[in-house]
This record gives sequence, structure tokens and C-alpha cells, in this order.
Amino acid sequence: MAGGSAGAAQAGGRTGVRIVVAGDRGTGKSSLIVTAAAETFPPNVPPLLPPTKLPEDLYPDRVPVTIIDTSSSLEDRGKLADELRKADAVILTYACDRSETLDRLSTFWLPELRRLEVRVPVIVVGCKLDLRDEQLQVSLELVMSPIMQQFREIETCIECSALKYIQIPDVFYYAQKAVLHPTGPLFDQETQTLKPRCVRALKRIFILCDHDRDGALSDAELNDFQVKCFNAPLQPTEIEGVKKVVQEKHPEGVNDNGLTLSGFLFLHALFIEKGRLETTWTVLRKFGYNNDIRLQDDLLPSSFKRNPDQSVELTNDAVEFLKGFFHSFDTDGDGALRPYEVEDLFSTAPQNPWSEDPYVDAAERSALGWLSLDGFLSKWALMALLDPIHTIENLIYIGYEGDASSAIRVTRRRRLDRKKQQSDRNVFQCFVFGPKKAGKSALLDSFLGRPFSDNYVSTTDDRYAVNIVDQPGEPKRTLVLREIPEDGIKKLLGNRDSLAACDIALFVHDSSDESSWKKSTELLVEVAGHGEYTGFEVPCLIVSAKDDLDPYPQAIQDSTRVSQDLGVEAPMPISAKLGDFNNVFHRIVSAAEHPHLSIPETEAGRSRKQYHRLVHRSLLFVSVGAAAAIVGLAAYRVYLARKNSSG
Repeated sequence: MAGGSAGAAQAGGRTGVRIVVAGDRGTGKSSLIVTAAAETFPPNVPPLLPPTKLPEDLYPDRVPVTIIDTSSSLEDRGKLADELRKADAVILTYACDRSETLDRLSTFWLPELRRLEVRVPVIVVGCKLDLRDEQLQVSLELVMSPIMQQFREIETCIECSALKYIQIPDVFYYAQKAVLHPTGPLFDQETQTLKPRCVRALKRIFILCDHDRDGALSDAELNDFQVKCFNAPLQPTEIEGVKKVVQEKHPEGVNDNGLTLSGFLFLHALFIEKGRLETTWTVLRKFGYNNDIRLQDDLLPSSFKRNPDQSVELTNDAVEFLKGFFHSFDTDGDGALRPYEVEDLFSTAPQNPWSEDPYVDAAERSALGWLSLDGFLSKWALMALLDPIHTIENLIYIGYEGDASSAIRVTRRRRLDRKKQQSDRNVFQCFVFGPKKAGKSALLDSFLGRPFSDNYVSTTDDRYAVNIVDQPGEPKRTLVLREIPEDGIKKLLGNRDSLAACDIALFVHDSSDESSWKKSTELLVEVAGHGEYTGFEVPCLIVSAKDDLDPYPQAIQDSTRVSQDLGVEAPMPISAKLGDFNNVFHRIVSAAEHPHLSIPETEAGRSRKQYHRLVHRSLLFVSVGAAAAIVGLAAYRVYLARKNSSG
């Protein structure tokens, strides 16, 4: 494996690099720039140069470099800050004959870059090397090591002389290289190891190149890899040479079938240690990675065109791929993935996408914390619903080779579902409303098969629970329960389209507490009214939780009256404590499948409909009257015409 001059791939598609040179007055900034551009030291250097371009063919990547000179004066501090914020890389200069300018790097310049939140590679350059006192010769590494420990953003340190033309081209080569081939994302200088995200990306590339899936790159596979990345084949002697180097220094890196994954990673670490970062970056970019070691944006859809009341689901192709993938990582064949197996499954992605909310605790797990196939597919369904682009990205990372359009589908509009009186969705999202201590969280826990707990913990953020609901004689559906905290309802309904993504709303109250029932009813009327006003009406069901407790005295009369007034089903009694759920999850799915049957109608909604009917009738009366008048006028004209002709 050897590097090549794959300029565009190495440069990551960059069209230019902007390098800003800053430092104390008199440290040689302008002389450094002029000498680099003219390749000779000029006798007269202006105090501040205009933007300077280096010849495009000066460096192998052939990416244009623009150098920005800056003033150190206080009155130009604002302009300096603007230029630093626009930089791709920053060169900080000090004068080799003035130690105070070196001290100023750590006391002013580097802290200033952090204060301005300038997060780009920094090259520290000692100018005027020819003026240093020969009696004060010190190792650059010895001087800079403490500063580099404190300021990790420093990529390289170098000393130069514009007058003697010592290492002048190298200064800007290192600056350009730090932008096009940065060390930071690939390698940890402290531990001298590849960074985890780099290892994950290289592992994915290795697997993609291991066509026969035998865990090693054969000579033919190594040659194919070399041609793809560097447009040049490897000679058999070169392949043997590569394997010999690996075998000598890392014996497990080669086996009878070829170069193993550990050998592949060892080679890249070796290249980076020798300063040949462009080799690893060329490989990463050929396989679609950007400087953050994520897939480039142009490999992913930028967005999905859809109305607020449409959602995104995985297609059957994607689901079948995921089923097969699940079984290939279920190494012990027990029908569940252990935590280390899930981590292994995502080991070719930048990180496990389910390690944080809302996914981390959203699906059913066994008592030991293992993930079933239903739980696995449920998490993917939730991710597709909430973040379809991130879903496609992770499908690609784990090996989905189909076109992105074959992995997901945009569903029909919910408004059309209600007109057709049937939904074509496979994934339903249910918003769970209710006052505090009504039993919402217990309902979500029970949906995930978790035991009841008497310990009350207030939910402060939206929480999701997703599972597959298996209905006898019906296709399996995925149900997503989204618990809306009582304190978050006002914010939710402040958005006009907030109910557009909701297939069904569930209103939970504590059956033993009259105030809980009243609050839940108020929420139901508020949500129904919002839906009527915005046109995103949602079917609603009522759940009477804590059925193991004695109901409050007027419970039956109140619930009957409210259900009849709003035109919805009577509350469903459940008890999480007793494990009695009255088939509630099947009933939620059934109501979502036939949304027209459970849409409540408020007094305001009835009044609005009555008003529209009256207006419609009035317009109809006017139009009938107008039509009669027109017909009468036409008849009169016919009468006049006949009278005149007979006359």
C-alpha cells in the first residue's frame, strides 16, 4: 500500500486554503510571506501586505493557497479577529532572537485564539533564525514541548530564515498540509495510537475491500484497493514487501489469507508516524469521508420533501437487510444481542447512534439488558421516524449497499388517511398526555415489559418507548409512545404543526383522583381544539390508570358525560401495578389504523361547523336567487326579441 498524487481526493474537494499569519510586531510576518511568494528575500518589505497567492503548482495537492498578513497594532485588533475567524489555518510567528516574542505565544496569542473560538490548525514559526545568538542554541523540541502539551491545537513547530531562505516553502507546506491532511482526527499524539473514529472508518473500508469475507485482504484484493485509492497497481514484489514489513513488526497483521484488519490498521499508524498523513486521508476520502471522518454530505440526502403530516418509515428492503444483519451478529444464536454485540454491530460507524437519548432506553430489553430482534427493529423504526438522514447514514456505515431511496419511504399524508378512513402506515406515533402522577411513565414502562415500580420520578423531557404490536390475524405494526410532560404541553401546542406528526393522542389520568381527571379532560379539549383550528385533527383515546385504587365518587358519571359530549370511546381502565392493561396497545393501534372513528368534537368545533353550514346555506340561497334572476332576465330578453320581430 503506497501513497499517490490523488490531488482532488487528498484535498477533500477543497478549492483553496486560507492561511492567516499573526504574531507580535517585528517578528518577520511580512518578510516570511514575500519571500515565500517571490522565492527570494526582498530589500524593502511594506509593513502590511495585501492578500498574497502562492503558485498553484508549488505543492503536490495543487490547491491554491492565499496568505493573509495581519497588523499587530491595537487599532487593528477588530480586523485581526475577523481574519482569524475566517482562517483555515493560522501561522503564529515569533522572532528567534527575541525570547519575549516566544513567551507571548502562550501568554497572549494562543489564549486569544481560544477566546475567539478559532478552531483550526496552528503552525508556530520561529522567524529570523539567522539572527539567533549561536551561544544560545537550544533544541526546538525542548522549547516547544511544554507549549504543545498545553495547547493541543498546535500542529507543527518550525524555524526559518527569510534572509537565508531556510525552510521558507516548508512553513506554508506544513500549514496547507494541516488543513488538507490534519493529524487531529486521525491520531492521538499522546498515546501514539489511531483515534477510535479513524479505526472505525478504516475497519469499514477493510470490510468493503474484503470481497470474499475471509477476514484478510488477499494479494488481488490489496491490488484492487491500491488501484481504487491511488490509481496505480502494486507489483507482486511490492505486495510481498508490504506484508514483510507488517509481519516483522506486527506478526498478527498477516495470515495465510493475506493482510488482516490489525495489519491494515498497523500500516496506517505507521504511515502517520512517518508524517505521511496524505496516504490515510486519500484512502478515507476515496471512500467518502470528510475531515470529521463522517460520510460527506453529498453522499446523503440533504432533506426529505414532505408535508408536516407525513412521516418516514423503513422499506421492506431495509427491514429484511436489518433482520439478516441482526442474525449475523447474534453469534450465540439466542435471538438477542448482548451489549458488546450491539457495539460490534456499530463498530464501522463513527459511534453507536443509540448510546444517547432518545434511543438509549427506548426499546424492550431482556432482564439482562439484551436486545431482541423486535427491540432492534423498533429502534431503527424510531430513528427513521425522528431522524431519517442519520438513519440512512448509519445504514451505509453498517453495510447497506442499496440506494438511499430503497431504504426509506415517505408515508401518505395523515389528512388523506382520515378522508380515506384508513392509514397505510406501518409505524404509528402516539402522543401521551396527562397531568403529573397520572401514570404515563408506568404505561410506557409496561409497554417495554418493565416491572412496575412505586418510586415516582417526574419526567422533565419528552420520552419515547417503541415496540412492535403483534395483532392476531393482522400485520405487525410498530407503535411509538411519546410521553409529553405536563410542563411541556404549552410549548408543544405553541407550534402550529405540532400535532401533524401525531397518529393518535392518549390522555391518561389517575382514576382515584378527581383533580387528575379534570386536568386530563382539560388537556383533551385543548389538544382537540388545537387540531380543529390547525386542520391536524387527531383521534383521541382516554386511559383511566391505577384501576387497582378506589375510583373517586363521580368517576363513572363524569367519564360517561365527557365521552358522550366529545364523541369518543369511554375511558379504558388499566392497572400497571396489577399488570392489567385491557388490551390497550392493540386498541391504540386499531384506532390509529382507522383515524376517522375517534376524532373528538369540541363545543368550539361544533360552533365553527354550524357557522360554516349557515354560511354555506346563505351562499346557496344567494346563488339560487341569483340564478333565478338571471333566468328571468334571459326570458324577458327572449320575450322582447319575439315582440320586436313580430312587430
